[in-house]
Order: sequence, then C-alpha cells, then structure tokens
Amino acid sequence: MVRLHRWAGLGMAIFLIIAGLTGSVIAFYHELDEALNPELFLVDEESGATQAPMAIAERLEKENPEFRISSVPFELEPGHSLEFGVDPNFNPATGKLYDLGYDQIFVNPYSGEIIGKRDWGECCLERRNLLPFLYKMHYSLHLPDRWGWWFMGIVAFVWIFDCFVGAWLTFPNDRPLISKWKPAWKLKRNAGPYRVNFDLHRAGGLWFWGVLLMLSVSGLYLNLGKEVFKPIVSIFSSYTATPFDLREPRPVEDPIVPKRSFREIIPVAEREAQERGWDMPAGGAFYSDSIGVYVVRFGPDHPSGLGRGTNHLYFDGIDGKALGARIPGEGTTGDLFMQIQFPLHTGQIAGLPGRILISITGLVVALLSLTGIVIWWKKRLPRTRPGVKLTSARLETRDSSS
Repeated sequence: MVRLHRWAGLGMAIFLIIAGLTGSVIAFYHELDEALNPELFLVDEESGATQAPMAIAERLEKENPEFRISSVPFELEPGHSLEFGVDPNFNPATGKLYDLGYDQIFVNPYSGEIIGKRDWGECCLERRNLLPFLYKMHYSLHLPDRWGWWFMGIVAFVWIFDCFVGAWLTFPNDRPLISKWKPAWKLKRNAGPYRVNFDLHRAGGLWFWGVLLMLSVSGLYLNLGKEVFKPIVSIFSSYTATPFDLREPRPVEDPIVPKRSFREIIPVAEREAQERGWDMPAGGAFYSDSIGVYVVRFGPDHPSGLGRGTNHLYFDGIDGKALGARIPGEGTTGDLFMQIQFPLHTGQIAGLPGRILISITGLVVALLSLTGIVIWWKKRLPRTRPGVKLTSARLETRDSSS
C-alpha cells in the first residue's frame, strides 16, 4: 500500500500542483478577471437607456459578416459591459471558416460599441488573458483537442483511489485505535524539518480528506463525465440524458450552422418556462455549433448566494424543437448526484464560504504534493548517498512510532 500511494502520488504530483494552484485562483475567476481587466468589463453609466442585448447581437452580426453570435447575455448590470460569444462564419471566397483570432467581444450597452475582444484561454500571462489561461490550464493543461480533458480526468480517477489508500496508511496497527491515531492529526512540536514535512503531509491529508475526495470525484465528472462517470452512475441509478450526452460533437472545422436564430428561440423558451411555473427570467443563451443545440439559461449566470445551479432548456438549432430541460433539485437520484458536482467542485453550492474553502484547498493540494515529493526524496537518499543512511533510517523509525 505504501508503494502504491508513493508511486501514484509521484505520478500525479506535478499535475495536482498545477490543478491546485490554478484552482485556488479561479475559485474567484469572475472577480479577479474583472479586477484585472476593467477596460473590458466596466463602462461609464450614462443617462440614456441601455440597448436591448438581442438588438445589439443582431446589429453586430449584420455589421460583421465574418462571425455569428454564439452567446447572448440578458442580464444588464449597471456600469458593466455585455459579454457576447462569437463563432466564425464560413468565408464564401474560400469555403473555410474565417480566422477571427477572438471568440469573445465586450460591448458598451449604452452605445452598442465594441470595447474589447479576446480569444478565451489564449496563452499566456498577459493581463487580458491571464484568468482564462489559468482556467483552461486547470482542466486541460492546454493540450490539443480533448487530450487534456481526458488526461486530467485520468488523474482525477487515480486520485479518488489514492485518497482511500492515503487515509488507510494513517491508521495505526496497534490498539486502542483512537488514541494511537490521534498523532496522525497533529504536528509534532519542536520537530525537525523532515518531521514537520511528514506531519504536514499526513495531517493535512486527514483534515482535508473529505474535500479532497469531493474534488477528485467531481473532477472525474467534469472531465470524463460521458466516458466514465455517467456509465458508473448508471449502475446504481438511471439518469436523464441531455443533448450533450446523446449527440456526437462535430469537428471544429465542420460546425452545424443554425437555421433558427436567438430571436426565434428565446420567446419559445420563455413560454415553456412560464408553462413550467418558473418565475425567473431568461438570464442568457448560447448555441453549441458542435452539436447544433441552443441552451437557454434561467437565472443569474454567477449566483452569489447558495446554489446548485440554474434551470436550462434545450432546443434544436435546425428546427427549433424542444429537447428537454435541466432543473437542479429534480430528477432521479443519479440526476441529483450529477447536478451537484459542478457546484461542489467550485464551492458555489455553499456560496462565498464554499468558494473560500475551495481556494484554500487548492493550496493544500499543492502542499500535499510537494511534501509528498520531499518524503520520497528523503527515503531514497540512503540508496544514493550512503553517508546519510543512518539519519534517514532514524527518521523513518520516528515516523512509524509517533
């Protein structure tokens, strides 16, 4: 078990350090992104009325034939810009997609003018790109296509099992169990550097064990949901498939161009929401050209309070047919379990305290990985440096007896 924990930890270490540090930052993604880029997100409040987001979107498409709007926000926050997503259109001269160099545009809702553009996730540390770059690094390492998603999903899968192995290794062999287990939860006073490192690794892992397990499970859902997580859930409970489960995504260079517009879809979505008894307005909508589906969100995009997410309706981009709904708090046991994975992973399920906990836990993940590397390095010293064999052996003896 020790060897299994050691080599699994070493294999995951660098990737968990990256995920932990980036996760600690992006727990406050929107606040930090706005603070770093006020020229994109903030505008001067004017006395005149703001323009309707739908009207702005249609005018932008008319004036810029090289792109089509892929997401429209309906929430107007005073003093803030509107953020639209864009996808490239086909160039009639070449038959290929335009190379836009950006996929987000920021618009002044008073004047309707574009005040900024960026390619979300673009490398690297420039102020405008920093937060999206770190966010994408967190779940994909910026590897091409889906390789990064799959790789980090495998890391999460291994991490789940390693959480149990690591916890098992802290249990004492002697009885009584509780009194012998107590030292594993503490840092020994007046200890040397190696012992402090060892205690940080062991006690830190125990105190944060539940959160670490939750992050590994939810990470598996977010990266390998369709491939691994949902098939496992289906063993224990049925679940409601969404269009993203049922449709195979098209290649980036061969998108599904919609035949229905946002203008046509939104009224239909609002009528269905009323029929369902929803009292919240449409907060935004986006079109996925990889599967040809509109998604209309009801409720705030970034809720500040407690929450399990927002209601969604799905519509076909070709014929406008309703394709179902996602309603947090409703559905089978499998549905409910999967609905809470993203809010758990981000801490949003517990509001601000939850996000603070996730941010701290990200640092703990990096700390556990670093201290684990130090433990491994110290334990291999006797084989590479005979002169320190006695010292290292004594340290191992102290670790097992305290």
